[in-house]
Amino acid sequence: MILLLASLGLFLLLGIPVAYSLALSSLTYFVFIHPEFTVVLPQRLFAGMNSYALIALPLFILMGQIMNASGITERLISFCLIFVGRLRGGLGLVNVAASMLFGGISGSSASDTASIGSILIPEMTRRGYPKDSAAGITVASSTMGMIIPPSIPMVIYAVAAQESVGRLFLGGLVPGVLVAVFQLCFTYWLACRRGYPNETVRYSARRVVAETLRASYVLIMPVFVVGTVVFGIATATESAGLGVLYAVCVGFLLTRLLKPAGFYRALRSSIQTSAKIMIIIATSQVFIWVLALERVPETVAGVVVSLGLPPVVMLLLISLIVLIAGTFIDVSPAILLLTPVFLPTVIQAEVSPVLFGVILVCGLAVGACTPPVGNCLNVCSFVSGLRIGTIFQAAVPFLAANVIVLILITLFPKLVLWIPRVLMD
Repeated sequence: MILLLASLGLFLLLGIPVAYSLALSSLTYFVFIHPEFTVVLPQRLFAGMNSYALIALPLFILMGQIMNASGITERLISFCLIFVGRLRGGLGLVNVAASMLFGGISGSSASDTASIGSILIPEMTRRGYPKDSAAGITVASSTMGMIIPPSIPMVIYAVAAQESVGRLFLGGLVPGVLVAVFQLCFTYWLACRRGYPNETVRYSARRVVAETLRASYVLIMPVFVVGTVVFGIATATESAGLGVLYAVCVGFLLTRLLKPAGFYRALRSSIQTSAKIMIIIATSQVFIWVLALERVPETVAGVVVSLGLPPVVMLLLISLIVLIAGTFIDVSPAILLLTPVFLPTVIQAEVSPVLFGVILVCGLAVGACTPPVGNCLNVCSFVSGLRIGTIFQAAVPFLAANVIVLILITLFPKLVLWIPRVLMD
């Protein structure tokens, strides 16, 4: 294990991508410790990706890309502007509300950051918001993209833990909404303290109805995708396929903003993103196989159980480890590495795997916004032109909402488990 972890740390310090660092450290282990197993490595790489449930992953990614190319961002912003635009810090509140709705469509925080940020950061700056605050709100609110269903990280955890995708989607619903509520409160509070402007919005029942109808087919998409899974109409993979078909119909027939060139770009981007994730999945499965050979999950579970920690204390400790790990490891590899280590411990403590999965994703969502690895930070830096350190400092007050929700769902598991039990038991 010393050889495995030391080589992994060395490769990461040398700047080698996580996927290849995992593969090289595993290869180092087998060459020096179990050379007889090296002939099996190609089979293990393929076996890591050979899962029917993983077909949903590229389909959910494609669904989000197509909807993004269909002009839905502007419609969501206009819809949110009616309800919160007139309050102090209206555009900041719109930023958070639009991210919550967009997260229920794209399933990706990075897509949320790019789409919402490219429109609202320049507009908020023009209206008198400091540019770093506008970027901070954008990057922090984008964390809801991986918590609110449908969620790409939830699918990855479901495959790693052999857990129900539908239960995980429903488990992330309340925490995602709570993050939105707390971030809205923090945004309004800071807007009042700093004197951020409100927006002049013409409010009437006719306009509310018009904007709601204009955005209706976008707003019902998460319900359509998640509902087909929850009520047994379709599997997660079939639901993702239906979601892609729905997104294509919306883009070509309803908004009519999706052109063949945009559709091609969405396909290309989805293939590239899916390939990156699948490479990580394949190499991480080999690394996990090494952990299993060394009986690391059983050892960790035995040590934790011997300490006699109450389940709540154990989950708080795991949450702290997840927050720290998310700072240095991207979301997908972190899920694949931490799940086999901690899941046996969680099960022995009679804690729901669904609860652990939601805690894991919520904690790693914060990591996506923390330097040096934070993917959302890097995307926001590209969109805004600011340094990631500047954006992170501005995002800290809003990321506090995520940490508060993480503590709440750890202390009160029913916030996560209530809806899955009501709808799926």
